[in-house]
Amino acid sequence: MPLIVLASPVPRSSLLVRTLGILFFLLAWGTSSRAQDQRSQSSVSVPQKIKIIALGDSLTEGYGVALQDAYPAILERLLHQRFARDLKIEVQNAGIGGSTSASGAARLRWHLRAKPDLLLLALGANDMLRGAAPASTEANLRKTLMIAKENHLPVILAGMRVPPNYGTEYRRRFEAIYPKLAREFKIELIPFLLEGVAGNPELNLQDGIHPNEAGQMQIAKKLAPRIEAFLTTQMKLKLNPGEKPAPSAKQKGVS
Repeated sequence: MPLIVLASPVPRSSLLVRTLGILFFLLAWGTSSRAQDQRSQSSVSVPQKIKIIALGDSLTEGYGVALQDAYPAILERLLHQRFARDLKIEVQNAGIGGSTSASGAARLRWHLRAKPDLLLLALGANDMLRGAAPASTEANLRKTLMIAKENHLPVILAGMRVPPNYGTEYRRRFEAIYPKLAREFKIELIPFLLEGVAGNPELNLQDGIHPNEAGQMQIAKKLAPRIEAFLTTQMKLKLNPGEKPAPSAKQKGVS
């Protein structure tokens, strides 16, 4: 006859301890899981500081006006009005008077040390004024854009228009540079940095070339919606409550 061993009954106190132990474990695991999720969410949160580099010539530098009246400084103030107060937006004025597209690549490499989030490239005006070969300007700008691409730096390219006295052929070849590069690098294009400003005596200094304070304001107001659209769509930044999104470039019919 087989031997039957009867297990001793487990005391109720032991069952209670085991049950409480399991409950504490589940609660601890849940808390840890939620904390991990929160850390994960915070790791992909939007940045609290945005740095934009405006790389250009005397038009960007603000020749003839105070630094705070140049379009990069005005643009910074306009963007601050639109976005959350705890978000710091810096638009660095990287304009150097007299510079040509040949300086773009070296200057961008230097500014990359600051880890910018967006590049506004506005070079070429002095190339045109000096009658530089369009092929040379195109090659210089392409080199600068390639550096930006290699460093995953988004770019908004600002184009330049040529006065009629330079001749139809030169004008056609030079103005074609900017849309060509915008298509090649799949970046946003502002066809003419001085749209609505060039040729208007009320918006320019006596030299008829450089924008005055009112002209710089006009440039900034035209740039602001384009940069705002980038910050809201590409970087997922939120506008201040009550602010309506600026019309997109397509809505405005701008290429």
